Amino acid sequence: MKIISWNVNGIRAVLVKGFLDFVQKENPDILCIQETKAHPDQVDLVLNDYKHHYWNSAVKKGYSGTAVFSKIKPLNVCNNIGISEHDTEGRVICLEFENFFLINVYVPNSGRGLLRFKYRQKWDKDFCDYLKKLEKEKAIIVCGDFNVAHKEIDLANPKSNYNKTAGYMQEEIDGMNRYISQGFVDTFREFCKEPKKYSYWSYMLNARKRNIGWRIDYFLVSKDYIKNINFSFILENVLGSDHCPIGIKL
Repeated sequence: MKIISWNVNGIRAVLVKGFLDFVQKENPDILCIQETKAHPDQVDLVLNDYKHHYWNSAVKKGYSGTAVFSKIKPLNVCNNIGISEHDTEGRVICLEFENFFLINVYVPNSGRGLLRFKYRQKWDKDFCDYLKKLEKEKAIIVCGDFNVAHKEIDLANPKSNYNKTAGYMQEEIDGMNRYISQGFVDTFREFCKEPKKYSYWSYMLNARKRNIGWRIDYFLVSKDYIKNINFSFILENVLGSDHCPIGIKL
């Protein structure tokens, strides 16, 4: 089984930038996307190989949102985490399969000027608690844009960004540390210890061409389930968004 996750930075925008060709080429069994910025009735999307489409759109139009396209019918599907202050922005879709829960997440950005910094810290704790509650039933696979670079190796300029820039504040790093300390494994680092492997590049200053990037998109899995992951990868050459797709093979 192949699962791919991608922050598309607007599903309508990426549709005219080769999105359907990408899906046909990679042919994942399950495709999780973040930052759809759309409701399903706004999107003329043809994915005939995927019988099961699930959307969680923000109340605010043109903002946030997640979607999952699956060839495999899940046992159950649930949107959101059950906390009202977190559940209006379409950030979580949970699919239950026989052996695991698959959670597609778009974690809130602390924002320019760190306007949502305090809120982000509460989100991180509440979302981790949500995952641990699910994990009591079966293994967890959680993927998406976590909006944080975990370690120095995960961004091009750690020293100039540390405790100054959203995505690399110590409290955000602590949030990622919490997932790891609670037993979730960063699948990519199980297979690749190399630097300069990123999943996001700013549109400014020709950052992508210069590979001045950040690795802020992840697949985390329950510690006991890592043995089932055959490979974890980043498709850094795929264009169409300021993020690139990432994936795992089971």
